[in-house]
Amino acid sequence: MASTAPAASQEPVRKRVEVGNAYKTEEQRMRRVHRITRRRAFKVAAGAVGASLPLVHVQSANAAGKLTMGIWDHWVPGTNPVLKGFVDDWAAKNKVEVTIDFIPSAGNKIILTQAAEAQARAGHDILCFDQWASHQYADKLTPVNDVVDGLIKQYGPVSKAVEYLGTAGGKWLAVPVAWGSAPLPPCARISMIKEATGEDVTAWYPAKDEKTKGAAEWTYEKQLRMAEQCHKAGHLFALGCGANSTDANQTWGATFGAFGAHLVDGKGNITVDSDPVREVLEYVKRFVPYLPRETISYDDASNNKAFVAGKAALIWNPPSAWAVAKRDAPPIAADTWHFPNPKGKMGRLVPHRPYFWGIWQWAQNKPAAKDLMTFLGQREVVAKLSVPAAGYDIPPFLSMADLPVWAALEPPKGTLYNYPVRSHHDAEYYIVGSSAPPEVGVQIWSQYMIPGMVARMVKGNTAKQAIDWAKGELEGIRR
Repeated sequence: MASTAPAASQEPVRKRVEVGNAYKTEEQRMRRVHRITRRRAFKVAAGAVGASLPLVHVQSANAAGKLTMGIWDHWVPGTNPVLKGFVDDWAAKNKVEVTIDFIPSAGNKIILTQAAEAQARAGHDILCFDQWASHQYADKLTPVNDVVDGLIKQYGPVSKAVEYLGTAGGKWLAVPVAWGSAPLPPCARISMIKEATGEDVTAWYPAKDEKTKGAAEWTYEKQLRMAEQCHKAGHLFALGCGANSTDANQTWGATFGAFGAHLVDGKGNITVDSDPVREVLEYVKRFVPYLPRETISYDDASNNKAFVAGKAALIWNPPSAWAVAKRDAPPIAADTWHFPNPKGKMGRLVPHRPYFWGIWQWAQNKPAAKDLMTFLGQREVVAKLSVPAAGYDIPPFLSMADLPVWAALEPPKGTLYNYPVRSHHDAEYYIVGSSAPPEVGVQIWSQYMIPGMVARMVKGNTAKQAIDWAKGELEGIRR
């Protein structure tokens, strides 16, 4: 199913470098959206920088009301128009005039839009909220229990990670969506791992629901031994600990979580000076010789570039690196396999960044907003959107881990089968900082405290020095 991934025939793609969810430059973003209809620029308020947003306008005859949406501009070409088609159909059937703004994450445009609309109490009816943002604006959002509870009744539970970020005080702050939601599992070169370590990752996690001995033995100690073996063979385990890198936050945040090394507990008590934290820092110290020389300066693109260039045997990443390799280095893509993260004493934790769509309290058409989000949350819609998205997006409902796209994508066939958490994985999605209350967890995330501790170990600090630094930062937050 080659048509489901970004292809060389897409002329804007060659000039773009994917960095998680973001584009590297404004010029590249403009190349990405030039075919989408433009309308009047949206004026952000309160001194924020104005941004001209590409709009898609949908209108039906005899429209009964209007609705505006501001959602993330998907990085995979061809995905936005498919969503637009679903909105077209819904709008025509329900006689609602719908306007969609596809907002790029580059340049903090989503964050600026959220802040401006919250201050102006005007803007979109529906707006996207990445990870912690729904908590940030909790007092300005319309509870959506009716939408989410209805979808849960249809499709079963969401992950604990999604529930942690999407709820407060028993209320759903926003609707969890697949659009843009992506975990960070390992992505490995099959041949490099096999030649350097003798391990076959495709046998650990075959493209079928089967528990294996290799999967049971895939632990953090195993990862460390394999990193050493691959390093001796000249291959990287390209894990970064750079400041302001969301990949680093997720990689080391999940590692700390798997060791039970929590910086703050559920009551807000600082727990960084603990045996589990010292244990994980000792693990980091042992890992330092096998990390890339530039690990501290890694950004979200660095591991992708190392992988596509053929230098890395393993990275933690969504399938964006594989998709770029499929376009630019097909033999590397054909030698790639995705599978769940290593297991620690607290389990197999897969770091995740969910997206949500929320409704402002001042939205003009709340019934239509809720109905549209219910429609877009249906399994058949999510399944069809997953195809142009090349399987990148992970639905919030655990029952949707079996969508056909992950079994069908190639090369090699089945490379993404184990990208979503499946029941036989004995794994769960994990939010960095989620041992703490959300108002503290967001500070652990946004200040990159865990990769900051790792970076200090890379620089030669002792575990005590790293802990003392983190303790000082946390005490500053509490004050």
